[in-house]
Amino acid sequence: MAELRESRRPAIDLKPLPRLSGFIEQARASLAGRLRNSCDEIEATTVTRVYAISEPRETADPEYLQGLRASLRVAIDYAIEAIERGEERAPAVPVALLAQARMAARNGVSMETVLRRYFAGYNLLVEFAMREAEEGGLIPRVSWGQLMRGQAAVFERLIDAVSDEHRREMNARPGSGEHRRAERVRRLLAGEPIDAGELPYVLKGFHVGAIASGPGASEALRDVMSRLGKRFLLIPAEGETTWAWVGSREEIDVAGLVCNLRSACPDGSSVVLGEQGQDIAGWRLTHQQAKTAFPIGRRSDRAVVRYADVALLAATLRDDVLVDSLRELYLKPLAEGRDGGQVLRNTLRAYFLAKRNVSSTAAALGVTRRTVTNRLHAIEQRFGRSLDARAPDIELALSLDELSSAQ
Repeated sequence: MAELRESRRPAIDLKPLPRLSGFIEQARASLAGRLRNSCDEIEATTVTRVYAISEPRETADPEYLQGLRASLRVAIDYAIEAIERGEERAPAVPVALLAQARMAARNGVSMETVLRRYFAGYNLLVEFAMREAEEGGLIPRVSWGQLMRGQAAVFERLIDAVSDEHRREMNARPGSGEHRRAERVRRLLAGEPIDAGELPYVLKGFHVGAIASGPGASEALRDVMSRLGKRFLLIPAEGETTWAWVGSREEIDVAGLVCNLRSACPDGSSVVLGEQGQDIAGWRLTHQQAKTAFPIGRRSDRAVVRYADVALLAATLRDDVLVDSLRELYLKPLAEGRDGGQVLRNTLRAYFLAKRNVSSTAAALGVTRRTVTNRLHAIEQRFGRSLDARAPDIELALSLDELSSAQ
């Protein structure tokens, strides 16, 4: 009889019940939503911890610095999506993270440093996830293990992919003549005392450095320089990005070069120019200027960006504390308006463009002089300080806002 009773017991189905599985998915979606709402706080905390591991500004490469900050947000978004979708439906490793791993290798950032940053970021995200799960009342309904199941495996796949990209870039050896030329250029830029005679370019004279990005940008750059009869040097960089120099025995008309490039660049591409430099020191400096301004060219909607026009903004973007402070001091108070501060921002832009002349500002906006005066007074009340006393800082904050809007 005992054997009969045993045989009648139903087999235990170890698979999660459909209703329980759906409940866990809802809990994960809720957790992901709460984390997305805290993204700015997560990013700011991650930046602090990542920079504490190894100061990235020591590389002195603006493109790497900009890419690092952008990749942090990409990694956070990727991790949150993986939590929401689970291991089996987790998204592929973002291309931006692989590209940043290659850039780290080219800038001499060790794999140990790269991985330490990822582990620090992962641990920090887990801390935030635990906080949000508890504050959202999710833990009593589902276990922490059910919420985060499979995330360790997703993180391991990410680490493997990033490590492979970094290792592949470090092990790459110049093979073709083009690669050897690119390697020689990089060494010259780094100040190594090597013979530049093998380069198809004369370093004596005047130079303007350029960085072209996007489809057809390098071809447009080549066509313009050929049409102007200038010698030039093109070096392929990452993806559709090309480093370039235009050289001449006589001084170069940079403003004319800007005009020619503006009409030649196809949609979706951009060219960033440094200022004119002389001989090898100027050749290096104009390239560094183009690299410093490159993040602005990549994020703005302008076809051609010149370093002299964005030098202060480019320097600001390299200082995270300054960027966050300007937004907190001048953009956040404006955003509290009924329309998100759009009217007040437009008024400020017109005011500064009119060289702080109220009548000219009113004419440009098509409103009365009293309206402009009232708006400016309201803005000063929100800032808690005089507009004239803080004009450079406010204009810089407005430039940051324009850049974010264009991006």
